[in-house]
Amino acid sequence: MANTSRFLRTNGVHAVIGPDPWHANAFVLSIDNAEQSHVNLAEPHEVFYEYLRRIANAIDLVKPAGEPVTALHLGAGALTLARYIQATRPGSRQHAVELERELLDYVLDQLPLPAGTDLTTHVGDAREALCELPADVKFDVVILDIFSGPEAPAHLACREFYQEAAALLTPAGILAVNVGDEPGFTLVTSQTKTLQEAMTSVAAYGTTMLFSRRYPGNIILLGKNSPWPDGWTESLVAAGPHPATVMTGVELDELTG
Repeated sequence: MANTSRFLRTNGVHAVIGPDPWHANAFVLSIDNAEQSHVNLAEPHEVFYEYLRRIANAIDLVKPAGEPVTALHLGAGALTLARYIQATRPGSRQHAVELERELLDYVLDQLPLPAGTDLTTHVGDAREALCELPADVKFDVVILDIFSGPEAPAHLACREFYQEAAALLTPAGILAVNVGDEPGFTLVTSQTKTLQEAMTSVAAYGTTMLFSRRYPGNIILLGKNSPWPDGWTESLVAAGPHPATVMTGVELDELTG
C-alpha cells in the first residue's frame, strides 16, 4: 500500500498511513508528521512501540491468558491495542473513543481490524463519551492515550476525570494512562499525584533511565481500585522491554515528592 492521507478537521492537520519499510504487512500512522501508531496486520499480537508494549504487558495480567476482557480505549490512534486484545483474547468486548471522526474512518478503512473483533466506536471528547457507554458494562481495562508533551487538557488531567474513569472498572480492573513528557517530568509528576488522589494504588512503569527525569519519554501510570497485586511488579519488569522499572508505594512518593 502506498502512502495515503486524510485531513482531520477538528485539529486541522493531516494523518498519513504508509508501509513500514522494515516489516512486511506493517504500517505506520503519522499525524502532523509525527509517528503515532504502528500496526502489523499479519501479526497483531506483536506490539512494536515500547510504551504500547508496556500497556499490553499490563493487560496480560488482568485475567489468565486467553480469557476475554472488556476494554475501553480513550484515544484510538490506529487501534493497535484493540487489535492486540482481539489477537490474544478472542471474544473480548471493546469500545473506542476518538475525537477525530475522520481518523477513525480512515484507520478502519485502511487498516481493517482482525476478523471477529467486537469493537464499538464513539466519536467525541473522552470525558463526555463516558456518559454514552452502556450502563451495564464494567471494564477490565481502561486505556487513556491522549496526553502528549507537557501540556494536557485540563478536564482530563484532573482527579474528577480519573474518578469517573475508575468507576467504570471491574473490581480487578486497571486504568492505564500513557504520559509522554519532557525532561523534568512535570506532567508525569502531576498526573501521578492526581491519580493517587483518585485510586487506591498507583504504579509508574517505564524504561529505567526515564526515572532519572533527564530524558524525554513515555511513562505508563497504572491505577487500581484495590491494593497493588503481589507479583505484578516482578511480572511487568520481566516482560520488558528492558531495562524496565516499576515504582509503587513509598518509592513512587519519593519520585513525585
